[in-house]
Amino acid sequence: MRVHTYGGLDVRIAGGPDREGGGNGPVVILLHGFGAPGDDLVSLWRMLRVPDDVRFVFPVGPLKLDDGLPDGRAWWMLDMDRIVRGLPRDVDAVPDGLAAAREQVLAMLDDLDRHERLPLDQVFLGGFSQGAMLACDAVLRSSRPFAGLIIMSGSIIAQHEWEERWPARKGLPVFQSHGTDDPLLRHDTAIQLKDSLLAHGLPVTWHEFRGGHEIPPRVLEELGRFVSDACGAD
Repeated sequence: MRVHTYGGLDVRIAGGPDREGGGNGPVVILLHGFGAPGDDLVSLWRMLRVPDDVRFVFPVGPLKLDDGLPDGRAWWMLDMDRIVRGLPRDVDAVPDGLAAAREQVLAMLDDLDRHERLPLDQVFLGGFSQGAMLACDAVLRSSRPFAGLIIMSGSIIAQHEWEERWPARKGLPVFQSHGTDDPLLRHDTAIQLKDSLLAHGLPVTWHEFRGGHEIPPRVLEELGRFVSDACGAD
């Protein structure tokens, strides 16, 4: 595994023929969730059954959390007062810090292009929880072609803006997973996101599971199949 800084973000790169991110094969970029350590999703590259030439990139969120989460990172800060008070999320709200996080992810993609030879139409962008929502927003603000969007336990933010932009991504394959008992991001809102994607012409590989805010083995099995199929693997 290699570690670099691209677009101002620290990234870990693995996979490919040399297992160090070498080669020119497809690239899967996964963004971790709020409060997770920067290497939270790195182990997934060894767990996903995908072709040997697939490379993986794991960026680290730019914000460091100190209160009770010494290794925790984030892409933008949450309204903790609202969460403590048990108030429902406003899916139309545009989180403070979203634009800055998105611009760093897009800058990282440009830097990866220059240094890691991203294949034009074989890049998957996705993540878990907050990282999944950021991936959605970045895909919607980029003109770059993608092979797929990966939404694991994600939800809706900036709904009005997203609804206006989804039609431009018609035909983009989406993998979406969500636990039916997720205590942090509601399952019914994930269903709402899936229905919106389908209505705008984005084919969705949907996988729900009995569980919470997590990535169970069955999701990894299905995700590996999604990536392999999109790469044209036998």
